[in-house]
Amino acid sequence: MKPLKIALTKGRLEKSATLLLEKAGIDCMLLKEKNRKLIFESTTQPVTFILAKAPDVTTYVKHGVVDVGIVGKDILMEQSRSHYEMLDLKIGICQFCLAAVKPFAAENYRRKVIATKYPNITRNYFNEKGEDVEIIKIEGSVELAPILELADAIVDIVETGATLRENGLMILDQMYPISARLIVNKASLKQNKQQLAGFIHRLEAATREE
Repeated sequence: MKPLKIALTKGRLEKSATLLLEKAGIDCMLLKEKNRKLIFESTTQPVTFILAKAPDVTTYVKHGVVDVGIVGKDILMEQSRSHYEMLDLKIGICQFCLAAVKPFAAENYRRKVIATKYPNITRNYFNEKGEDVEIIKIEGSVELAPILELADAIVDIVETGATLRENGLMILDQMYPISARLIVNKASLKQNKQQLAGFIHRLEAATREE
């Protein structure tokens, strides 16, 4: 049987995704002893793991070099392209939030400045509200922008809110819920239908376990 190639997001999602895959009966021992390796071929099951940065997971799935990927909904929303999304894995749960040092005064006429790592999501959010804002893309600690008076507010992913509170920011709006999703290459779904269906079924069952 051809190995099922699974791209996992490195970092925040990696541990919880590994635990979920183990619940689904996938041997992930190699991932626990990974050192600096990025590709892992299981010796016990027809499975190959690839560790990648989140935006690259979607690229690998799109071009068919892997069959499936586990990636945050934030990446799927920001990329603004169609993905074949199969499951909400109910891990990596957090929120997109609008936050600021002081209340965001939308009623005055000055154009607001919003700092974020997610310009497309931010633009769509304010378009839905009918508000014209200037968006500044920040790659690092976005919380600095309102503190340094570069921006009126930020849009960022919030898990516990601790980082915001420690930096004197308050949440003004909980915008969108976020969690990890399973995405699938369309060609793989047709060519390896039985194998992928079994994998998806086991993963879906694992998400329902307490």
